[in-house]
Amino acid sequence: MKAALTRAVVIVAGSGVVAALAPIAMADAAPARTAGASTPDRGSTNDCSWAGTAGITLEQAFARSAQSSGVPVSVLKALSYMESRWDDHAGAASADGGYGPMNLTDLATADNTSGKGDGTVRTAESTRTAVLGAQLTGQSLAAVKNNPNANVCAGAAVLASYRSGPAPRTDVNTWTAAVSRFGVAGSGQSSQEFAAQVFTVLRSGAARVTANGQRVTMAAQPSAKVPAAANAKTPTDCPTSLNCEWLPAPYLKINPADPDNTGNYGNHDLGDRVETGPELDYIVIHDTEGSYDGSVGLVQDPTYLAWNYTIRSNDGHVAQHLNPKDVGWHAGNWYINMHSIGIEHEGKAGNAGWYTEAMYTNSAKLVKYLANEYEIPLDPAHIIGHDQVPGTVKGATKSVHWDPGPYWDWEHYFDLLGAPLAGKKAITGPVAVGDVVTVLPGYAGNTHVLTRCEEESPGSGACQAAAPTNFSLLYQQPSLTSPLAKDVAVHPTGDAAGTDNVRDVTARAQAGNKLVVAAVQGDWVKVSWAGEFAWINNPVAHRVLVKTPTATVSVKAGATGAPVYGRAYPEQAAYPASVPYQTVIPVELTLKPGQSYAVTDDSLKTDYWNNHTYDGSGPGDRVAVAGQDVYLQIAIAHRVFYVKAADVQQTAAKKLVNVTRPTIYGTAKVGRTLTALTGQWTGGATEFAFQWLRDGHKMAGATDQAYTVRKADAQHLLSVRVTASAPNADNVSATSQAVKAKN
Repeated sequence: MKAALTRAVVIVAGSGVVAALAPIAMADAAPARTAGASTPDRGSTNDCSWAGTAGITLEQAFARSAQSSGVPVSVLKALSYMESRWDDHAGAASADGGYGPMNLTDLATADNTSGKGDGTVRTAESTRTAVLGAQLTGQSLAAVKNNPNANVCAGAAVLASYRSGPAPRTDVNTWTAAVSRFGVAGSGQSSQEFAAQVFTVLRSGAARVTANGQRVTMAAQPSAKVPAAANAKTPTDCPTSLNCEWLPAPYLKINPADPDNTGNYGNHDLGDRVETGPELDYIVIHDTEGSYDGSVGLVQDPTYLAWNYTIRSNDGHVAQHLNPKDVGWHAGNWYINMHSIGIEHEGKAGNAGWYTEAMYTNSAKLVKYLANEYEIPLDPAHIIGHDQVPGTVKGATKSVHWDPGPYWDWEHYFDLLGAPLAGKKAITGPVAVGDVVTVLPGYAGNTHVLTRCEEESPGSGACQAAAPTNFSLLYQQPSLTSPLAKDVAVHPTGDAAGTDNVRDVTARAQAGNKLVVAAVQGDWVKVSWAGEFAWINNPVAHRVLVKTPTATVSVKAGATGAPVYGRAYPEQAAYPASVPYQTVIPVELTLKPGQSYAVTDDSLKTDYWNNHTYDGSGPGDRVAVAGQDVYLQIAIAHRVFYVKAADVQQTAAKKLVNVTRPTIYGTAKVGRTLTALTGQWTGGATEFAFQWLRDGHKMAGATDQAYTVRKADAQHLLSVRVTASAPNADNVSATSQAVKAKN
């Protein structure tokens, strides 16, 4: 989930998105630092002291601004023409939220600490160009927004700060990259397309009288070269049927004047994940919390964050932004980023209406294609929501983003993927102690009372009581009036119990979550959850749990507990001297004696991919560190987490095998009683069920071990099907040889 608001949306929603998209406090070796508009540090050399002088025309303002900034006046005018047609809107925000002839922005979007996962605070500079312009020129923000001449001078300073290279500044064709970067905010078009439009008008020239009566003329520049715009014909990593669009995320220094070994760059990292770098293991499902246009504008801003794809709500249109070998900054956990593809879906987590069937269908097509290409398992342990990404250290999980939220239909989504959440298993009966079960609450009709949808996801509106949800609740006791289950990672201080706040995943067993049964009491099932025990309602009339045998972990005999981690980083001895050790720090959760949790991946890569400089020349940069410690991914709560194999007792799921088939003891004659003998089994079968068959078909009510032959059975073949069961094992059936019944 990003603070991806279009300019128009921000005007409506204000700054409430800061709370909705609260960033994660991350801790890698590098100290927290700030990138983007909050610290431009590009000097304040542009003289705009004249901007407040009365009588200076807009035409003159362009000339003076060009002189003080070094931007060719024709380039400055052409850019302004495409942004506003030189109108200033009398100090009011334009339709897309920009101010003045340069359409400079001052939008309320959140600082996003959570993208890369290294503690860097990133503010999208494209949403704060008015602020940057004021800082670069020493003018007040009010002047930049309300005084057209001050606005032009500030815009010229911003554009000049985006330029790099030794080529003559007077050559208009050396300004293409700077113009491209200037135009990324909120339009929905590619930055290259914007630059192409600017240079097209630069070649032709333009003249008009503005809304307030000022005449501006821009002479044609026939030598201007119109850059090629990115388009859908650029090769994309997509199914051909989706006709994906290529809108590339930039890889640039934030300050073009910085040396190439700077650590101040964006908005992703170069990698080699397809060949020698970290393997792809996850696909992370996000929502944008804003419009498609605003989101694809932000992903083209080098001061912000990059993800791999954005999908539009109304028609499922897909835009790709990153080469799969490169690492996006989207999940807020560097280990997950290293191993994942991030897909943003236009929408708001507090309102299901954004998630259209066109979006679900095309998203599933894309994910299925990518999973096949990169050998990513199509299961809920590897196709995860942003809300399932773990916090990295203590105090981090409480602020993990909560998209795509409780209204995303995971069961339908996995059906579209061709990978139903419980495979082909149906919810057919009760569960037993020791079983691993998958939560399948159903979506239609599965409603819950939720609150603060508008407050946590501005623009969502009030929570809708009749809206279906994707989870079942967990309770501290086997009662619907009991307090909700606890999670100390989500609520590290105060009462750790869950709430009905729409963003609070504390007590939500989401569709696809795996649980280990600790006890059964009527319709209630006790399970291990977040280092405690919790109860989930599984009534006969609407069972929500299906048995899905899986390996489990528990605390080793004699141990008081086992730590839980938010990333599977290598041990210190694995790091070369050139790469700083990433301290392995547990989160708040702990496995406690008597609890068991499902293992959802036992083949994790223990590694760390080091990236800290723009050109990769820093010590140990673009080096993959591989460790010897073995981690297991487990389902301990709503999110994925990790434990070290050395810290836990791992127990494989049981596998029942019929060694010798069942037999029938007795004489098959009307009035006589036959007895089913189970045959021999391995794997620890604890219970057997019987079904007698006549000519291979079930006989109603004939489910005891003994069966008395009836008149109707005469001259027919009788056999018995024996089904063996055991905790945490698939049921297995075997059928006896048939015998012919006689009168």
